[in-house]
Amino acid sequence: MENNNEMSNKFFLPGAVVVAGLLIAGAVVWSNAHPTAATSGGQPAAPKVNIKDIKMDGDPFIGKADAPVTIAFWSDFQCPYCKAAEVGGVPQINLAAAFPDVVKNYVDTGKAKVVFMDFIFLGNDSIAAGLYNRAVWKLYPDQYFAWRTAMYTAQDEEGDKGFGNAASIDKLDATIAGLDAAKIAEDVKANTTVYQAMLDADKAEASKLGINATPSFVIGTKLLQGAYPFDAFKAAIDPLLK
Repeated sequence: MENNNEMSNKFFLPGAVVVAGLLIAGAVVWSNAHPTAATSGGQPAAPKVNIKDIKMDGDPFIGKADAPVTIAFWSDFQCPYCKAAEVGGVPQINLAAAFPDVVKNYVDTGKAKVVFMDFIFLGNDSIAAGLYNRAVWKLYPDQYFAWRTAMYTAQDEEGDKGFGNAASIDKLDATIAGLDAAKIAEDVKANTTVYQAMLDADKAEASKLGINATPSFVIGTKLLQGAYPFDAFKAAIDPLLK
């Protein structure tokens, strides 16, 4: 996880960085899952990105396939800042979820589609969730977003400390209308190698662009790394619709 911005009331450090029990923005940056000392002397230039350069064939998405704007969204199902962005309800992160407003104002209106890309780094539960993510998309694309929302709603402690292993995901799947939990579990077992390659490809795309934080969004040539308020998404999307 990486962020060199100071924390304000509007912008938050991507990922969950816990140092002596405190969230310290700007004090620690992350390269994948390994903390290193932050660079001093001001904010470095943001990585140059372009949505047209990103390979995302086969990745889950919501919205019209031919929507005029595409948003690439990297996340980890164990990342509390990803939960804060998608569904909210994270006590230590004082930020209302912005993603539902992105969906309401841009996806549901046909203006944008969101492609979900995996950035797996928070342990075995992250891997399990990523594999199930692929199986649900393959078998039940119409229920995918409901499943994704349920996964983030169920998220508890970061890492391999509670919800997120295969057994707990199986139990959750059994509660979601339209899903066959046993069928999903069987598909994961049968296609683990294939799905793992997809997870690795998504992370490689992020690395190619200089992205190493969750959540991260590429919108046109704009990069948002972190859980941002809706206005930041609006400012990036609206110019692309003119």
